[in-house]
Amino acid sequence: MSDIQSETDLVYVRDEMLSQSPPPHRESGPIGWLRKNLFSSWSNALLTLIALYVIWIVVPPLVDFALVQAVWSGESRDVCTTINQGGIQPNGWFGACWPYVKDYFAQFIYGRYPVEERWRVNIVFALFIIGVVPLLIPAAPFKSMNLIYMAIVFPVAALLLLTGGHMEFASMIGIGRELAPLGSGLDFWIEYALLTLVVVGIAYAWARGTGAPAGGLLKLVLTVMLALAAIIFVLSLDLGLEFVPTSIWGGLLVTLVIAITGIAASLPLGVVLALGRRSDMPIVRFVCVVFIEFWRGVPLITVLFMSSVMLPLFLPEGVSFDKLLRALIGVALFSAAYMAEVIRGGLQAIPKGQYEGADAVGLAYWQKMRLIILPQALTLVIPGIVNTFIGLFKDTTLVLIIGLFDFLGQIQSSFTDPSWSTPVQATTAYFFAACVYWIFCFSMSRYSIFTENRLRTGHAR
Repeated sequence: MSDIQSETDLVYVRDEMLSQSPPPHRESGPIGWLRKNLFSSWSNALLTLIALYVIWIVVPPLVDFALVQAVWSGESRDVCTTINQGGIQPNGWFGACWPYVKDYFAQFIYGRYPVEERWRVNIVFALFIIGVVPLLIPAAPFKSMNLIYMAIVFPVAALLLLTGGHMEFASMIGIGRELAPLGSGLDFWIEYALLTLVVVGIAYAWARGTGAPAGGLLKLVLTVMLALAAIIFVLSLDLGLEFVPTSIWGGLLVTLVIAITGIAASLPLGVVLALGRRSDMPIVRFVCVVFIEFWRGVPLITVLFMSSVMLPLFLPEGVSFDKLLRALIGVALFSAAYMAEVIRGGLQAIPKGQYEGADAVGLAYWQKMRLIILPQALTLVIPGIVNTFIGLFKDTTLVLIIGLFDFLGQIQSSFTDPSWSTPVQATTAYFFAACVYWIFCFSMSRYSIFTENRLRTGHAR
Protein backbone atom coordinates (compact mmCIF):
# COMPACT_ATOMS: atom_id res chain seq x y z
CA MET A 1 0.00 0.00 0.00
CA SER A 2 2.87 2.41 0.84
CA ASP A 3 4.58 1.54 -2.50
CA ILE A 4 1.43 2.42 -4.42
CA GLN A 5 1.06 5.68 -2.57
CA SER A 6 4.70 6.56 -3.20
CA GLU A 7 4.28 5.85 -6.91
CA THR A 8 0.97 7.66 -7.40
CA ASP A 9 1.33 10.20 -4.63
CA LEU A 10 -2.40 9.87 -4.01
CA VAL A 11 -3.94 9.64 -0.52
CA TYR A 12 -7.66 9.14 0.17
CA VAL A 13 -9.15 9.84 3.61
CA ARG A 14 -12.94 9.60 4.10
CA ASP A 15 -14.25 12.64 5.89
CA GLU A 16 -17.80 11.34 6.55
CA MET A 17 -19.41 8.03 7.52
CA LEU A 18 -21.29 5.98 5.02
CA SER A 19 -25.05 5.80 5.52
CA GLN A 20 -26.28 2.64 7.20
CA SER A 21 -27.14 -0.07 4.70
CA PRO A 22 -30.31 -2.11 5.13
CA PRO A 23 -29.81 -5.72 6.26
CA PRO A 24 -30.07 -8.46 3.66
CA HIS A 25 -33.63 -9.42 2.78
CA ARG A 26 -32.97 -13.01 3.80
CA GLU A 27 -31.96 -11.91 7.32
CA SER A 28 -34.73 -9.41 8.12
CA GLY A 29 -38.46 -9.04 7.89
CA PRO A 30 -40.87 -11.96 7.67
CA ILE A 31 -38.43 -14.05 5.62
CA GLY A 32 -35.67 -13.57 8.18
CA TRP A 33 -38.01 -14.46 11.03
CA LEU A 34 -39.13 -17.63 9.26
CA ARG A 35 -35.52 -18.66 8.56
CA LYS A 36 -34.48 -18.02 12.16
CA ASN A 37 -37.46 -19.54 14.01
CA LEU A 38 -39.00 -22.16 11.73
CA PHE A 39 -36.49 -23.21 9.07
CA SER A 40 -33.12 -22.74 10.76
CA SER A 41 -32.16 -26.38 10.03
CA TRP A 42 -33.52 -29.34 8.13
CA SER A 43 -34.85 -30.92 11.37
CA ASN A 44 -36.65 -27.72 12.37
CA ALA A 45 -38.05 -27.39 8.86
CA LEU A 46 -39.39 -30.97 9.04
CA LEU A 47 -41.01 -30.34 12.43
CA THR A 48 -42.53 -27.09 11.11
CA LEU A 49 -44.09 -28.91 8.15
CA ILE A 50 -45.47 -31.63 10.41
CA ALA A 51 -46.95 -29.02 12.76
CA LEU A 52 -48.53 -27.16 9.84
CA TYR A 53 -50.05 -30.41 8.59
CA VAL A 54 -51.53 -31.17 12.02
CA ILE A 55 -52.95 -27.65 12.24
CA TRP A 56 -54.42 -28.04 8.77
CA ILE A 57 -56.27 -31.25 9.61
CA VAL A 58 -57.47 -30.08 13.06
CA VAL A 59 -58.20 -26.35 13.00
CA PRO A 60 -60.36 -25.93 9.85
CA PRO A 61 -62.84 -28.70 10.83
CA LEU A 62 -62.97 -27.29 14.36
CA VAL A 63 -63.67 -23.77 13.11
CA ASP A 64 -66.25 -25.15 10.70
CA PHE A 65 -68.00 -27.02 13.53
CA ALA A 66 -67.87 -24.26 16.14
CA LEU A 67 -68.47 -21.19 13.97
CA VAL A 68 -69.33 -21.75 10.32
CA GLN A 69 -71.90 -24.56 10.59
CA ALA A 70 -72.99 -23.68 14.14
CA VAL A 71 -76.54 -22.80 15.09
CA TRP A 72 -76.76 -19.62 17.18
CA SER A 73 -80.44 -19.23 17.98
CA GLY A 74 -83.40 -21.52 18.63
CA GLU A 75 -85.81 -22.73 21.26
CA SER A 76 -85.71 -26.52 20.94
CA ARG A 77 -83.79 -29.45 19.52
CA ASP A 78 -85.37 -28.96 16.08
CA VAL A 79 -82.85 -26.27 15.16
CA CYS A 80 -79.97 -28.67 15.84
CA THR A 81 -81.17 -31.75 13.99
CA THR A 82 -81.35 -32.66 10.32
CA ILE A 83 -84.50 -33.25 8.29
CA ASN A 84 -84.12 -37.03 8.62
CA GLN A 85 -83.84 -36.58 12.39
CA GLY A 86 -87.00 -34.49 12.57
CA GLY A 87 -85.35 -31.08 12.48
CA ILE A 88 -84.78 -28.26 10.00
CA GLN A 89 -81.10 -28.63 9.11
CA PRO A 90 -80.11 -30.22 5.78
CA ASN A 91 -79.06 -33.84 5.82
CA GLY A 92 -75.36 -34.23 6.52
CA TRP A 93 -75.20 -31.09 8.64
CA PHE A 94 -72.77 -31.17 11.57
CA GLY A 95 -72.29 -28.08 13.69
CA ALA A 96 -72.36 -26.78 17.24
CA CYS A 97 -75.70 -26.27 18.97
CA TRP A 98 -75.12 -23.06 20.90
CA PRO A 99 -78.81 -22.51 21.82
CA TYR A 100 -78.52 -25.60 24.02
CA VAL A 101 -75.52 -24.08 25.83
CA LYS A 102 -77.38 -20.79 26.21
CA ASP A 103 -80.41 -22.54 27.65
CA TYR A 104 -78.33 -24.48 30.21
CA PHE A 105 -75.72 -21.80 30.89
CA ALA A 106 -77.15 -20.85 34.28
CA GLN A 107 -77.11 -24.49 35.43
CA PHE A 108 -73.54 -24.89 34.19
CA ILE A 109 -72.54 -21.97 36.44
CA TYR A 110 -74.75 -22.41 39.54
CA GLY A 111 -75.91 -26.02 39.43
CA ARG A 112 -79.15 -26.49 41.36
CA TYR A 113 -78.56 -23.44 43.53
CA PRO A 114 -81.96 -21.73 44.09
CA VAL A 115 -82.68 -19.22 41.36
CA GLU A 116 -83.90 -16.54 43.75
CA GLU A 117 -80.67 -16.85 45.79
CA ARG A 118 -78.16 -16.79 42.95
CA TRP A 119 -77.41 -13.15 43.62
CA ARG A 120 -75.38 -14.39 46.57
CA VAL A 121 -73.15 -16.42 44.27
CA ASN A 122 -72.69 -13.40 42.01
CA ILE A 123 -71.60 -11.32 45.00
CA VAL A 124 -69.07 -14.00 45.96
CA PHE A 125 -67.66 -14.00 42.43
CA ALA A 126 -67.41 -10.20 42.53
CA LEU A 127 -65.72 -10.23 45.95
CA PHE A 128 -63.19 -12.75 44.69
CA ILE A 129 -62.34 -10.69 41.61
CA ILE A 130 -62.05 -7.53 43.71
CA GLY A 131 -59.53 -9.26 45.95
CA VAL A 132 -57.53 -11.40 43.55
CA VAL A 133 -56.92 -8.85 40.77
CA PRO A 134 -54.98 -6.34 42.93
CA LEU A 135 -53.17 -9.27 44.54
CA LEU A 136 -51.88 -10.42 41.15
CA ILE A 137 -50.78 -6.95 40.02
CA PRO A 138 -47.24 -6.33 41.33
CA ALA A 139 -47.61 -2.53 41.39
CA ALA A 140 -50.91 -2.52 43.28
CA PRO A 141 -50.63 -0.94 46.76
CA PHE A 142 -51.73 -2.28 50.15
CA LYS A 143 -50.55 -5.84 49.53
CA SER A 144 -50.68 -6.72 53.24
CA MET A 145 -54.29 -5.57 53.60
CA ASN A 146 -55.20 -7.33 50.39
CA LEU A 147 -53.65 -10.55 51.62
CA ILE A 148 -55.58 -10.33 54.90
CA TYR A 149 -58.75 -9.75 52.91
CA MET A 150 -58.20 -12.83 50.73
CA ALA A 151 -57.04 -15.05 53.62
CA ILE A 152 -59.65 -14.13 56.24
CA VAL A 153 -62.39 -11.74 55.16
CA PHE A 154 -63.25 -13.27 51.79
CA PRO A 155 -63.46 -16.93 52.92
CA VAL A 156 -65.75 -16.04 55.82
CA ALA A 157 -67.93 -13.76 53.69
CA ALA A 158 -68.11 -16.34 50.90
CA LEU A 159 -69.09 -19.13 53.30
CA LEU A 160 -71.75 -16.97 54.93
CA LEU A 161 -73.23 -15.92 51.60
CA LEU A 162 -73.13 -19.33 49.95
CA THR A 163 -74.54 -21.30 52.88
CA GLY A 164 -76.64 -18.60 54.53
CA GLY A 165 -74.94 -18.94 57.92
CA HIS A 166 -76.69 -20.42 60.97
CA MET A 167 -74.39 -23.43 60.76
CA GLU A 168 -74.52 -26.01 63.54
CA PHE A 169 -71.26 -27.32 65.00
CA ALA A 170 -71.70 -30.50 67.00
CA SER A 171 -69.34 -32.87 68.79
CA MET A 172 -66.84 -34.47 66.40
CA ILE A 173 -65.43 -37.37 68.39
CA GLY A 174 -67.92 -37.75 71.25
CA ILE A 175 -65.70 -36.45 74.08
CA GLY A 176 -67.59 -33.17 74.25
CA ARG A 177 -70.91 -34.92 74.77
CA GLU A 178 -69.48 -36.78 77.74
CA LEU A 179 -67.98 -33.69 79.39
CA ALA A 180 -70.57 -31.03 78.60
CA PRO A 181 -73.74 -30.64 80.68
CA LEU A 182 -76.77 -32.12 78.96
CA GLY A 183 -78.45 -29.64 76.64
CA SER A 184 -75.82 -26.93 77.16
CA GLY A 185 -74.58 -27.04 73.55
CA LEU A 186 -70.98 -26.75 74.70
CA ASP A 187 -69.85 -30.15 73.40
CA PHE A 188 -68.21 -28.67 70.31
CA TRP A 189 -66.42 -25.91 72.21
CA ILE A 190 -65.03 -28.35 74.77
CA GLU A 191 -63.52 -30.43 71.97
CA TYR A 192 -62.23 -27.28 70.31
CA ALA A 193 -60.49 -26.26 73.55
CA LEU A 194 -58.89 -29.70 73.77
CA LEU A 195 -57.77 -29.41 70.16
CA THR A 196 -56.23 -26.01 70.93
CA LEU A 197 -54.24 -27.54 73.79
CA VAL A 198 -52.96 -30.29 71.50
CA VAL A 199 -51.92 -27.80 68.81
CA VAL A 200 -50.19 -25.61 71.39
CA GLY A 201 -48.30 -28.64 72.71
CA ILE A 202 -47.16 -29.61 69.22
CA ALA A 203 -46.03 -26.04 68.53
CA TYR A 204 -44.08 -25.94 71.79
CA ALA A 205 -42.35 -29.23 71.00
CA TRP A 206 -41.52 -28.00 67.49
CA ALA A 207 -40.08 -24.76 68.88
CA ARG A 208 -37.92 -26.62 71.39
CA GLY A 209 -36.68 -29.01 68.73
CA THR A 210 -35.81 -26.32 66.15
CA GLY A 211 -34.42 -23.80 68.63
CA ALA A 212 -36.97 -21.16 67.67
CA PRO A 213 -38.36 -18.77 70.32
CA ALA A 214 -41.25 -20.64 71.93
CA GLY A 215 -43.06 -17.52 73.10
CA GLY A 216 -43.56 -16.05 69.64
CA LEU A 217 -44.69 -19.33 68.11
CA LEU A 218 -47.15 -20.06 70.93
CA LYS A 219 -48.56 -16.55 70.65
CA LEU A 220 -49.06 -17.07 66.91
CA VAL A 221 -50.78 -20.43 67.42
CA LEU A 222 -53.11 -19.05 70.09
CA THR A 223 -53.97 -16.08 67.88
CA VAL A 224 -54.83 -18.37 64.98
CA MET A 225 -56.98 -20.67 67.12
CA LEU A 226 -58.81 -17.73 68.69
CA ALA A 227 -59.41 -16.19 65.26
CA LEU A 228 -60.73 -19.53 64.02
CA ALA A 229 -63.04 -19.74 67.05
CA ALA A 230 -64.37 -16.26 66.26
CA ILE A 231 -64.99 -17.27 62.66
CA ILE A 232 -66.87 -20.41 63.75
CA PHE A 233 -69.00 -18.29 66.10
CA VAL A 234 -69.86 -15.88 63.29
CA LEU A 235 -70.80 -18.77 61.00
CA SER A 236 -73.21 -20.07 63.64
CA LEU A 237 -75.16 -16.80 63.74
CA ASP A 238 -78.52 -16.47 62.04
CA LEU A 239 -78.16 -13.60 59.54
CA GLY A 240 -81.61 -13.94 58.02
CA LEU A 241 -80.44 -15.66 54.84
CA GLU A 242 -82.02 -18.85 53.56
CA PHE A 243 -79.84 -21.85 54.29
CA VAL A 244 -78.59 -23.51 51.08
CA PRO A 245 -77.07 -26.97 51.65
CA THR A 246 -73.94 -27.86 49.71
CA SER A 247 -75.71 -30.90 48.26
CA ILE A 248 -77.49 -28.67 45.75
CA TRP A 249 -74.44 -26.63 44.80
CA GLY A 250 -73.05 -27.43 41.38
CA GLY A 251 -71.53 -26.26 38.15
CA LEU A 252 -68.61 -23.88 37.93
CA LEU A 253 -69.36 -22.77 41.50
CA VAL A 254 -68.30 -26.16 42.92
CA THR A 255 -65.30 -26.34 40.59
CA LEU A 256 -63.99 -22.96 41.75
CA VAL A 257 -64.72 -23.67 45.43
CA ILE A 258 -62.74 -26.91 45.33
CA ALA A 259 -59.91 -25.53 43.18
CA ILE A 260 -59.42 -22.27 45.10
CA THR A 261 -59.64 -24.01 48.48
CA GLY A 262 -57.19 -26.70 47.37
CA ILE A 263 -54.74 -24.14 45.97
CA ALA A 264 -54.94 -21.89 49.02
CA ALA A 265 -54.48 -24.80 51.46
CA SER A 266 -51.94 -26.91 49.57
CA LEU A 267 -49.22 -24.24 49.26
CA PRO A 268 -48.71 -23.49 53.00
CA LEU A 269 -49.20 -27.16 53.88
CA GLY A 270 -46.68 -28.11 51.21
CA VAL A 271 -44.14 -25.65 52.61
CA VAL A 272 -44.53 -27.08 56.13
CA LEU A 273 -44.26 -30.67 54.87
CA ALA A 274 -41.19 -29.87 52.76
CA LEU A 275 -39.46 -28.24 55.72
CA GLY A 276 -40.48 -31.13 57.96
CA ARG A 277 -39.08 -33.69 55.54
CA ARG A 278 -35.71 -31.91 55.64
CA SER A 279 -35.83 -31.41 59.41
CA ASP A 280 -33.10 -32.71 61.71
CA MET A 281 -35.71 -34.03 64.15
CA PRO A 282 -36.27 -37.75 63.39
CA ILE A 283 -39.91 -37.86 64.53
CA VAL A 284 -40.93 -34.80 62.51
CA ARG A 285 -39.08 -36.06 59.46
CA PHE A 286 -40.64 -39.53 59.79
CA VAL A 287 -44.18 -38.15 60.10
CA CYS A 288 -43.75 -35.89 57.06
CA VAL A 289 -42.21 -38.65 54.95
CA VAL A 290 -45.02 -41.06 55.81
CA PHE A 291 -47.66 -38.42 55.08
CA ILE A 292 -46.16 -37.43 51.73
CA GLU A 293 -45.53 -40.96 50.51
CA PHE A 294 -48.98 -42.14 51.59
CA TRP A 295 -50.88 -39.41 49.75
CA ARG A 296 -48.64 -39.62 46.70
CA GLY A 297 -49.14 -43.38 46.53
CA VAL A 298 -52.95 -43.26 46.47
CA PRO A 299 -54.95 -42.06 43.43
CA LEU A 300 -57.14 -39.03 44.04
CA ILE A 301 -60.22 -40.92 42.92
CA THR A 302 -59.56 -43.45 45.70
CA VAL A 303 -59.16 -40.64 48.24
CA LEU A 304 -62.50 -39.15 47.23
CA PHE A 305 -64.23 -42.53 47.28
CA MET A 306 -62.85 -43.37 50.72
CA SER A 307 -63.82 -39.96 52.12
CA SER A 308 -67.37 -40.37 50.84
CA VAL A 309 -68.06 -44.04 51.55
CA MET A 310 -65.60 -45.35 54.14
CA LEU A 311 -64.98 -42.35 56.40
CA PRO A 312 -68.55 -42.22 57.80
CA LEU A 313 -68.16 -45.84 58.94
CA PHE A 314 -65.31 -44.87 61.29
CA LEU A 315 -67.03 -41.84 62.83
CA PRO A 316 -68.97 -42.03 66.12
CA GLU A 317 -72.70 -42.54 65.88
CA GLY A 318 -74.50 -39.34 65.00
CA VAL A 319 -71.37 -37.59 63.74
CA SER A 320 -71.16 -36.71 60.05
CA PHE A 321 -69.17 -34.42 57.81
CA ASP A 322 -70.52 -32.48 54.88
CA LYS A 323 -69.74 -34.25 51.62
CA LEU A 324 -68.23 -31.16 50.05
CA LEU A 325 -66.09 -30.58 53.15
CA ARG A 326 -64.77 -34.13 52.88
CA ALA A 327 -63.86 -33.52 49.24
CA LEU A 328 -62.14 -30.24 50.11
CA ILE A 329 -60.04 -31.90 52.81
CA GLY A 330 -59.12 -34.83 50.56
CA VAL A 331 -58.15 -32.63 47.62
CA ALA A 332 -56.15 -30.24 49.83
CA LEU A 333 -54.15 -33.02 51.53
CA PHE A 334 -53.57 -34.83 48.23
CA SER A 335 -52.32 -31.69 46.52
CA ALA A 336 -50.22 -30.69 49.55
CA ALA A 337 -48.20 -33.91 49.27
CA TYR A 338 -47.28 -33.16 45.66
CA MET A 339 -46.64 -29.51 46.47
CA ALA A 340 -44.26 -30.56 49.26
CA GLU A 341 -42.05 -32.45 46.81
CA VAL A 342 -42.01 -29.52 44.40
CA ILE A 343 -40.93 -27.15 47.16
CA ARG A 344 -38.39 -29.66 48.49
CA GLY A 345 -36.77 -29.61 45.08
CA GLY A 346 -36.42 -25.84 45.39
CA LEU A 347 -34.93 -26.17 48.88
CA GLN A 348 -32.34 -28.65 47.64
CA ALA A 349 -31.41 -26.32 44.77
CA ILE A 350 -30.33 -23.58 47.18
CA PRO A 351 -26.52 -23.56 47.57
CA LYS A 352 -25.22 -24.63 50.96
CA GLY A 353 -23.54 -21.28 51.34
CA GLN A 354 -26.93 -19.61 51.73
CA TYR A 355 -27.70 -21.74 54.78
CA GLU A 356 -24.23 -21.17 56.22
CA GLY A 357 -24.42 -17.43 55.61
CA ALA A 358 -27.78 -17.21 57.41
CA ASP A 359 -26.34 -19.18 60.34
CA ALA A 360 -23.26 -16.95 60.38
CA VAL A 361 -25.29 -13.78 60.95
CA GLY A 362 -27.14 -15.42 63.85
CA LEU A 363 -30.56 -15.95 62.30
CA ALA A 364 -32.87 -18.42 64.01
CA TYR A 365 -34.39 -21.31 62.05
CA TRP A 366 -37.64 -19.61 61.12
CA GLN A 367 -35.92 -16.31 60.40
CA LYS A 368 -33.51 -18.09 58.09
CA MET A 369 -36.31 -19.85 56.27
CA ARG A 370 -38.57 -16.80 56.02
CA LEU A 371 -35.95 -14.24 55.00
CA ILE A 372 -33.28 -16.20 53.11
CA ILE A 373 -34.17 -19.73 52.02
CA LEU A 374 -37.88 -19.87 51.16
CA PRO A 375 -37.96 -16.73 48.96
CA GLN A 376 -35.21 -18.20 46.78
CA ALA A 377 -36.64 -21.75 46.79
CA LEU A 378 -40.18 -20.68 45.88
CA THR A 379 -38.86 -18.46 43.10
CA LEU A 380 -36.95 -21.38 41.58
CA VAL A 381 -39.95 -23.72 41.52
CA ILE A 382 -42.62 -21.35 40.21
CA PRO A 383 -43.23 -23.55 37.11
CA GLY A 384 -43.68 -26.65 39.28
CA ILE A 385 -46.03 -24.85 41.67
CA VAL A 386 -48.25 -23.53 38.89
CA ASN A 387 -48.18 -26.93 37.18
CA THR A 388 -49.53 -28.47 40.39
CA PHE A 389 -52.23 -25.79 40.54
CA ILE A 390 -53.28 -26.52 36.96
CA GLY A 391 -53.41 -30.25 37.64
CA LEU A 392 -55.50 -29.61 40.74
CA PHE A 393 -57.95 -27.46 38.80
CA LYS A 394 -58.49 -30.22 36.24
CA ASP A 395 -58.69 -32.94 38.89
CA THR A 396 -61.80 -31.29 40.34
CA THR A 397 -63.77 -33.20 37.71
CA LEU A 398 -63.24 -36.37 39.76
CA VAL A 399 -65.62 -35.22 42.51
CA LEU A 400 -68.49 -36.48 40.36
CA ILE A 401 -67.75 -39.97 41.69
CA ILE A 402 -68.97 -38.93 45.16
CA GLY A 403 -72.11 -37.23 43.87
CA LEU A 404 -70.88 -33.63 43.59
CA PHE A 405 -71.89 -32.08 40.29
CA ASP A 406 -69.02 -29.84 39.32
CA PHE A 407 -68.85 -27.99 36.01
CA LEU A 408 -68.25 -31.09 33.90
CA GLY A 409 -70.66 -33.17 35.96
CA GLN A 410 -73.40 -30.58 35.50
CA ILE A 411 -72.79 -30.65 31.76
CA GLN A 412 -73.09 -34.43 31.68
CA SER A 413 -76.31 -34.32 33.70
CA SER A 414 -77.88 -32.11 31.04
CA PHE A 415 -77.67 -34.96 28.51
CA THR A 416 -80.76 -36.54 30.08
CA ASP A 417 -83.00 -33.68 28.92
CA PRO A 418 -84.95 -34.92 25.86
CA SER A 419 -85.81 -31.37 24.77
CA TRP A 420 -82.19 -30.85 23.67
CA SER A 421 -81.22 -34.44 22.86
CA THR A 422 -79.41 -34.26 19.52
CA PRO A 423 -76.46 -36.06 17.89
CA VAL A 424 -74.33 -32.91 18.38
CA GLN A 425 -75.34 -32.20 21.98
CA ALA A 426 -72.45 -34.06 23.64
CA THR A 427 -69.89 -32.76 21.16
CA THR A 428 -71.03 -29.17 21.70
CA ALA A 429 -71.06 -29.56 25.48
CA TYR A 430 -67.59 -31.09 25.69
CA PHE A 431 -66.19 -28.47 23.31
CA PHE A 432 -67.65 -25.74 25.52
CA ALA A 433 -66.21 -27.41 28.64
CA ALA A 434 -62.79 -27.72 26.99
CA CYS A 435 -62.82 -24.00 26.15
CA VAL A 436 -63.68 -23.03 29.74
CA TYR A 437 -61.01 -25.27 31.27
CA TRP A 438 -58.47 -24.05 28.72
CA ILE A 439 -59.17 -20.40 29.57
CA PHE A 440 -58.54 -20.97 33.28
CA CYS A 441 -55.47 -23.17 32.81
CA PHE A 442 -53.94 -21.00 30.10
CA SER A 443 -54.43 -17.90 32.26
CA MET A 444 -52.56 -19.54 35.14
CA SER A 445 -49.79 -20.60 32.77
CA ARG A 446 -49.36 -17.11 31.30
CA TYR A 447 -49.29 -15.51 34.74
CA SER A 448 -46.62 -18.03 35.73
CA ILE A 449 -44.51 -16.96 32.76
CA PHE A 450 -45.07 -13.31 33.65
CA THR A 451 -43.92 -13.95 37.22
CA GLU A 452 -40.87 -15.89 36.05
CA ASN A 453 -39.83 -13.09 33.73
CA ARG A 454 -40.38 -10.44 36.41
CA LEU A 455 -38.31 -12.34 38.96
CA ARG A 456 -35.79 -13.49 36.31
CA THR A 457 -35.90 -17.09 37.50
CA GLY A 458 -34.00 -18.13 34.39
CA HIS A 459 -30.94 -16.12 35.56
CA ALA A 460 -30.93 -14.06 32.40
CA ARG A 461 -27.73 -12.11 31.72
